[in-house]
Amino acid sequence: MQDKIICLPKRVQASQNQSSVSNVSQAVASTTPLPPPKPSPTNPVTVEMKGLKTDLDLQQYSFINQMCYERALHWYAKYFPYLVLIHTLVFMLCSNFWFKFPGSSSKIEHFISILGKCFDSPWTTRALSEVSGEDSEEKDSRKNNVSRSNTTPSGPEGGLVNSQSLKSIPEKFVVDKSTAGALDKKEGEQAKALFEKVKKFRLHVEEGDILYAMYVRQTVLKVIKFLIIIAYNSALVSKVQFTVDCNVDIQDMTGYKNFSCNHTMAHLFSKLSFCYLCFVSIYGLTCLYTLYWLFYRSLREYSFEYVRQETGIDDIPDVKNDFAFMLHMIDQYDPLYSKRFAVFLSEVSENKLKQLNLNNEWTPDKLRQKLQTNAHNRLELPLIMLSGLPDTVFEITELQSLKLEIIKNVMIPATIAQLDNLQELSLHQCSVKIHSAALSFLKENLKVLSVKFDDMRELPPWMYGLRNLEELYLVGSLSHDISKNITLESLRDLKSLKILSIKSNVSKIPQAVVDVSSHLQKMCIHNDGTKLVMLNNLKKMTNLTELELVHCDLERIPHAVFSLLSLQELDLKENNLKSIEEIVSFQHLRKLTVLKLWHNSITYIPEHIKKLTSLERLFFSHNKIEVLPSHLFLCNKIRYLDLSYNDIRFIPPEIGVLQSLQYFSITCNKVESLPDELYFCKKLKTLKIGKNSLSVLSPKIGNLLFLSYLDVKGNHFEVLPPELGDCRALKRAGLVVEDALFETLPSDVREQMKTE
Repeated sequence: MQDKIICLPKRVQASQNQSSVSNVSQAVASTTPLPPPKPSPTNPVTVEMKGLKTDLDLQQYSFINQMCYERALHWYAKYFPYLVLIHTLVFMLCSNFWFKFPGSSSKIEHFISILGKCFDSPWTTRALSEVSGEDSEEKDSRKNNVSRSNTTPSGPEGGLVNSQSLKSIPEKFVVDKSTAGALDKKEGEQAKALFEKVKKFRLHVEEGDILYAMYVRQTVLKVIKFLIIIAYNSALVSKVQFTVDCNVDIQDMTGYKNFSCNHTMAHLFSKLSFCYLCFVSIYGLTCLYTLYWLFYRSLREYSFEYVRQETGIDDIPDVKNDFAFMLHMIDQYDPLYSKRFAVFLSEVSENKLKQLNLNNEWTPDKLRQKLQTNAHNRLELPLIMLSGLPDTVFEITELQSLKLEIIKNVMIPATIAQLDNLQELSLHQCSVKIHSAALSFLKENLKVLSVKFDDMRELPPWMYGLRNLEELYLVGSLSHDISKNITLESLRDLKSLKILSIKSNVSKIPQAVVDVSSHLQKMCIHNDGTKLVMLNNLKKMTNLTELELVHCDLERIPHAVFSLLSLQELDLKENNLKSIEEIVSFQHLRKLTVLKLWHNSITYIPEHIKKLTSLERLFFSHNKIEVLPSHLFLCNKIRYLDLSYNDIRFIPPEIGVLQSLQYFSITCNKVESLPDELYFCKKLKTLKIGKNSLSVLSPKIGNLLFLSYLDVKGNHFEVLPPELGDCRALKRAGLVVEDALFETLPSDVREQMKTE
């Protein structure tokens, strides 16, 4: 193929009256001219071909061949192979550019990597195997529904959702039940990691549509290229000729001007050009179909509707942008990939996996090690900051109390009915859903419910139907604006509710509390300092025996309290009480035995307190009291008296009247001496006189035979009376005193106290 074109001198025929010199125009391969033919009267005269004799024949015709190739041969015939090569490279570049461009290739490679792992994951097989066990009738009805939806598509999206490839899924996918067993820990962790990868990948890829845009543009470019190739090739293919006439003005060198040239590759190029047009046409039609597919279907949206119906996993989300486009592309290969991939888009599937991993991690034996006895003397299992509620919890049938703290998306299943002894449930910052069968069980068995929340909307709605609930504890803070108009759903159905505790920042008693006022026995409102007003609703709680209004910024004792004739205990801790003159009204509360006015700003105790003869426990600690009225000790039923953390300097001798006194505390006051009458209170078990200004401890302390706890630390004692040895119940652990002062006791007394 070195000789692209071969040229020879061209004979020129002329009439007899034409001169031979004017008709010489062709070159020959040999320099020897042919003998001239004889003229006849009927034929024209052929001019004899004569050239110039030189020694450069080879160089002359190489030159002529090259000149004719450049001047006479059509450009299409010359450059056809190169055009084919260039067009092919352009097509290759258009088809493969998105596989090399960093912004798109990274997404594709990552998608293929994740897709393969999802397809091969044992969790995918397990998740879909649960679907394969459906009843055949349910499957038939589901398929009928799908077929009906396919016959009535709404717009172009109908063809997208119910494509032909997706319908082949049930026939392609067959679950081997033997391989769908339990996952080991390693496989579970790998599946968990896949869920996280899919989440991050979806979040990243759904933000843009660079893949879709690049694919559309390269397809449009290929279609335009195809049309151009077909147009100019069809028009120019006829320009490929086997023979070509060539005129080269080199008579002075060769003696010839006109040449006839043979294009050696013309026949082959002609055939190849027709084949090339056929191949390009096929390729172009493919591009046109691709372009039709791109614009006919909404490839930037992908619906898993058919997969949801086929698998029963209803929460598989539809996707968009590049994520949707790649799923459409993989559907063209095998829609089974999309179906198996969809498992990792489902939160339900992810929660099942988390549940499986959770069950593997928290075995019944491990849970039993966490069992403890709570404040209500119930066997409690505390679970804190887990990813969910292990199913193995419901195998611990001896469980009485379940405490869940900071656990999101808790689902209480029907298997909770196995916990026959369960009576108490605590939910601290947990979002809880409950199975209907589990709710029926809780309605019958649950006695105590504690809920800690950040917003009232987080309160579980099912708690209002627990008809056998006896104690309800609600803990959570509200914004200031909401707390003014705080509303709970009606507690009217809680017929057995006896104790209600609200720790929040409410400004008034919720109306829902009034609904249960007739049978409520104890109510606690613990505020964060928010002022509690409008307390008239308290009058309706006629059966209330215990009332706590803590940190509610009360300046006076609420008058509504004096109407609670059944009240036995009142706690007004951490308020802003300064005067308690209203205390006289407590004389009407014949059943009041416990009064807690601690952590306030009370400066004195009114004499009217003598009328509260039913009092047994009195708390005045952490106030500003300076003087104790002797009338206080006329409440001779007092067993517990706390006067610690005040400014008291003197204890009246009338204290000896309190023959029932068992607990007496004046810690952190300014008392300088104790009356001997104090030691007449022979039932005294706890005596706290630390952090005062006492210098002598009377030997009469030996009269307190039941004394088991004595705090004298922080005074000015130099010695302790040996009569402490008469307090047989007092041991070293119950004696709070400086070590040096303890050594002043006789050795036998010390040894006696040290013995158990």
